[in-house]
Amino acid sequence: MENFSVLFLIAGGIILLLIFLYFVPISLWITALFSGVKVGLLELVFMRIRKVPPSLIVNSMINATKAGIDVTTTELETHYLAGGNVPNVIKALISADKANIPLSFKQATAIDLAGRDVFEAVTTSVNPKVINTPNVAAVAQDGIQLIAKARVTVRANIMQLVGGAGEETILARVGEGIVTSIGSSSSHKSVLENPDIISKLVLQKGLDAGTAYEILSIDIADIDVGENIGAKLQIDQAGADLKVAEAKAEERRAMAVAVEQEMKAKAQEARASVIAAEVEIPQAISAAFRSGNLGIMDYYKMQNIQSDTDMRNSIANPNQGGQNKPKE
Repeated sequence: MENFSVLFLIAGGIILLLIFLYFVPISLWITALFSGVKVGLLELVFMRIRKVPPSLIVNSMINATKAGIDVTTTELETHYLAGGNVPNVIKALISADKANIPLSFKQATAIDLAGRDVFEAVTTSVNPKVINTPNVAAVAQDGIQLIAKARVTVRANIMQLVGGAGEETILARVGEGIVTSIGSSSSHKSVLENPDIISKLVLQKGLDAGTAYEILSIDIADIDVGENIGAKLQIDQAGADLKVAEAKAEERRAMAVAVEQEMKAKAQEARASVIAAEVEIPQAISAAFRSGNLGIMDYYKMQNIQSDTDMRNSIANPNQGGQNKPKE
């Protein structure tokens, strides 16, 4: 029984010691002390209570102190509690200090909390990176399409990382500049002869304004000849003009057919009037006989003249004459 009590006391003592060492990281305090970092033992305890990893804060303080960066544990704790990446900020400050890039702790934490990798931004500012644009198609004034691909060399602009536009904006602006420069060229041959015309015109536009990057150079990596867009547009226009002309011709034909039908109707009307007048001729002849104004010899002469007229008509129109010939 006594042995069990001793073991229980020893186990309890070990547990209490572990809890004490967890909340009072003496080894970490000693490491900070020998590294020249002034941090109190109670301060480390309070960090543990505030759920801030003391080792992360102390190691970051050691790195900053060795590099000559002036920061406090309170600032690091505040940034950690705000959701920031403390070691990354310290690495960025050290890199910026070694590269003589002006970067304060406040700026670094703001960039980090904005969702950008502040260490990568400093690295990009020291070592510029190349962004490859996708194929950009544009048409010169002579109607020939050119397909260009550019390499944009940029470096991070530390002062505009917070609120500045990203790589997508740079690519969009460069693409717009390529289209504008090719479109303003009178001939595609001049662009093929001097591709640097594109890069010069694009650089003059100040495309990096309001972005998180500074454009150092724009180089045309490749340029190919595409389709003859001007010829295709002319063909399409000619086809459209042909359809319009055909529609107008069809309209005129329809109008002509209508006029023709109208004239046929008028001819039929006139023929009916003639037939109606011819019906009155026998009556007029009878009336002339009765009144004595027409003699029998006059009537025979008129019949002879009519026969001569019919003969001449049959000679001039033999088919018609055959059709009008009475059946035997």
